Formats: sequence, structure tokens, C-alpha cells
Amino acid sequence: MSPEIQEGDFVVVIKIPFFSHFHPGDQIVFHHPHYGMLIKRIVKVDPKRLYWVAGKHPHSINSHKIGLVAEHQIDGKVIWHIHRKKDT
Repeated sequence: MSPEIQEGDFVVVIKIPFFSHFHPGDQIVFHHPHYGMLIKRIVKVDPKRLYWVAGKHPHSINSHKIGLVAEHQIDGKVIWHIHRKKDT
């Protein structure tokens, strides 16, 4: 989600079992077998509860490259973002 979220920033993620429905616009943290842990924004929800995701940076990977994200891959929804303190 660069430039919005930078390396070293902290995010607070929530996943409550009954809160497992995600919606377009939600930022989610999920595990991809080839790319590892990713943070992306949901663009669209497939009727089978598969998620189309995209990053904020124009060159970031998205569902066109990594495929749809299944609900079991999702670790949670980002509810708070804390910017790291920049060294001066």
C-alpha cells in the first residue's frame, strides 16, 4: 500500500470470527503463497466470497497478477495505521 503505508509503519489488524465479511474499500492483510504477507485494498467481491485486491501505488501487484484472494487467506482488516517516526 505504498506510499500510504511504508516499511517500518505499524498497522492494527482485527479479525473476529463473526466479522469475517469484508467489503470494497476495506484494507486487508493476507498471506499469498508466493509473495508472503501483503496489505491491499479490496476493489470488488466475487459472489463466491473471493476478493479482487489492488494496491495504492500504480506499479503494485494486484489481483490481475496474484489472482483472487480467498477468505481463508485473510488475516484481518486494517483498522488503524501508525506512521513510523522519521529520523531527522
